[in-house]
Amino acid sequence: MCSFVNFNINGSHYKLPVIYGTFYEKAINISKLRESTGLITFDPGLKNTGITKSSISFIDGEKGELLYRGYPIEQIINQCSFIETSYLILNGELPNTAQLKSFSEKVKKFSFIHHKDINKILDNIPVFYHPMGILSSLTYILDAFMNSIQEEDLYLHLLAKLPILAALTYRKRMGLPPVCADPYLDYTSNLLKMFFSVPNKSYEPNPIISDTLNKILILHADHEQNCSTTTVRLLGSVHVGLFSSISAGMSALWGKLHGGANQAVIEMLEDILKSGGNIKKWIEKAKNKKDPFRLMGFGHRIYKNFDPRAKIAKKVAENVIQKLGISDPILKLAKNVEKKALQDSYFLEKKLYPNIDFYSGIIYQAIGIPKDMFTVMFALGRLPGWMAHWKEMKLNKEPIGRPRQVYTGYKKRNIK
Repeated sequence: MCSFVNFNINGSHYKLPVIYGTFYEKAINISKLRESTGLITFDPGLKNTGITKSSISFIDGEKGELLYRGYPIEQIINQCSFIETSYLILNGELPNTAQLKSFSEKVKKFSFIHHKDINKILDNIPVFYHPMGILSSLTYILDAFMNSIQEEDLYLHLLAKLPILAALTYRKRMGLPPVCADPYLDYTSNLLKMFFSVPNKSYEPNPIISDTLNKILILHADHEQNCSTTTVRLLGSVHVGLFSSISAGMSALWGKLHGGANQAVIEMLEDILKSGGNIKKWIEKAKNKKDPFRLMGFGHRIYKNFDPRAKIAKKVAENVIQKLGISDPILKLAKNVEKKALQDSYFLEKKLYPNIDFYSGIIYQAIGIPKDMFTVMFALGRLPGWMAHWKEMKLNKEPIGRPRQVYTGYKKRNIK
């Protein structure tokens, strides 16, 4: 399908091609705009600008739908493991039995790092440093050990090694010695063992917790061109290596308006609880434009309906808390906050529904992950998407990412 947008500027006629996506979403191709007209577009936050064509994930914000490679998230969450989902996102199709076996075995084979060198580096990082800063730094440093690895194996190495780095980061915070990966365990069970096993005690991962972690990682696996994914693609466009690009993506994810929002939600709920649990008071604060308070975990730039991941995460949270017999006042408060907000015309009119961050922190807290490690877990889940976008960017031979600006500073002047 091919069509054009026609327009006039100062009496001159121009036309720009319109490109169409799979679901007939339309985009004006302005790649020749400046060359043709001398003009650029002005789009703060890139809210209306598509920077690439991608086949990895698709969001319908109006309907509240999310697809990974065409498959609805509701089907993937019930029928696939995180490893299967990672294969799908990286390679475009779900694996058959032989492909899944080979993929899983390679990930297990690559589940090692140069502990001696990494531990020396860890010993010199202050214990008070945020885990996301540690994880990002270690990921960047790990690139030095990957010089002779073929590109196709780099993805598997990183998928195998990032959980080890995350576990080392956690164990440093807890004063625990490092634990090697267990080749006899599945991906999420191995991750739990590397986190929570203690010396001189056998550790058997709880299948309820393992399944819960599996699901929350899947929910985070990819989400179109968000800030961290765009960061990974932009760095890749100037031929920054995979590990370094992912490290930069982690730094972007760290922001509390992006991946750090799940920690911010828990902290907000704790503050509400400590102040007496008066939900109405806090909702009114959120509605007051002069009040800096924000109701964290509500609203999304893309979704104008319920975030489909939030619907799933809510059920996952309720299920794990019920099955583990956890009495969690935070979950009860969260459900009441959600109920009160969705009865308020302000939130309904502005379409401010709960997003995944509203429940993911509760899930992490229920399975024993500390608050400052929440975004680390998010990074583990988002890893397949970041790698797939870096890979896609290379295959597409995309040009260097280089936005323009509208200069508003001084005119040319001389030093007196």
